[in-house]
Amino acid sequence: MSDMKHTALLFMAALLLASCSQNDKGAGTDAATYIPEAPDYADDTMWYTRENSTADRSADVFYLVSTWETDWTTEDGRTCHYADVHNATHRANMDKEISRIAGYMGEAGDFYSPYYRHITIEGWATQNEDTINNRFRTAFSDVQAAFETFLEQRPDRPFVLAGFSQGGKAVVELLKTMPADVARRLVAAYVLGYKVTPADTLATENIRPARGATDTGVTICYNSVSDVRYIQPVVAAPCAMCINPVNWRTDATPATLHDTITVSVSPEHHVLVVKGYSGSEYQPILGFLNVGDFHSAEPWLYEECLRENIRARVEAYYDKEGR
Repeated sequence: MSDMKHTALLFMAALLLASCSQNDKGAGTDAATYIPEAPDYADDTMWYTRENSTADRSADVFYLVSTWETDWTTEDGRTCHYADVHNATHRANMDKEISRIAGYMGEAGDFYSPYYRHITIEGWATQNEDTINNRFRTAFSDVQAAFETFLEQRPDRPFVLAGFSQGGKAVVELLKTMPADVARRLVAAYVLGYKVTPADTLATENIRPARGATDTGVTICYNSVSDVRYIQPVVAAPCAMCINPVNWRTDATPATLHDTITVSVSPEHHVLVVKGYSGSEYQPILGFLNVGDFHSAEPWLYEECLRENIRARVEAYYDKEGR
């Protein structure tokens, strides 16, 4: 738990950062707002990478980070609703999450995570889907560009797609725009702490819910709450699927985690109901996250389960391919 507490403190510290002297690169949408310059993903500075795979049966991991910045103000007084990837402090904030994720997801193969102009926490705090989606267009344009660069540099390789929170939203959108020949190389997509809506599943054949521990080409999705009354629609509803990352079941069969925590799926609400865990190491975020839900814990509470499962699905992918 001490590692999770440390990560939580880093996360909250990042959310409280509000810089008044960022690099003024790019052009604003109007006199009062500012959008940073887009990244060039041919530049290695725009990536966190860990290339250490020597296994014959490995898969690349493409990971998308969650939200790490608050609104900030340029020197000339304009407000920015996005992370600035050209700012070393913003990249370092994202590294706090990405480096730890790479520590367990990166065991599957080479690990790649682009820095992108993710929208700030204030956009999510509006809990207005139109506001979030409008701002997310800028973030997703970066994600698409990064993914295209990744595919060009790693052709014909199987890959795992994963993201947490805002990164999970980006994973869903990538699946909806992914060509069929690329989707055939997908080992699995992990949407951690974000929803896959019924409309998302109707938008593409690339989104198929995981039904067990080793099916491939599927989407793993879950959100965790102490009780279904604490479901936060902005990240968790409506949701079309949920799988228990402890026992890899989609029904209400409970599983025990760390000896004292019980995790079970609510088939009606498509969320995980977690008992015996307080989540107290994660402070509430602007009064709407970590309030009866366990949003900040999603990649860490089930870390060992995810570590083992990614490796198992990669093995299953190669078995299926006869390689």
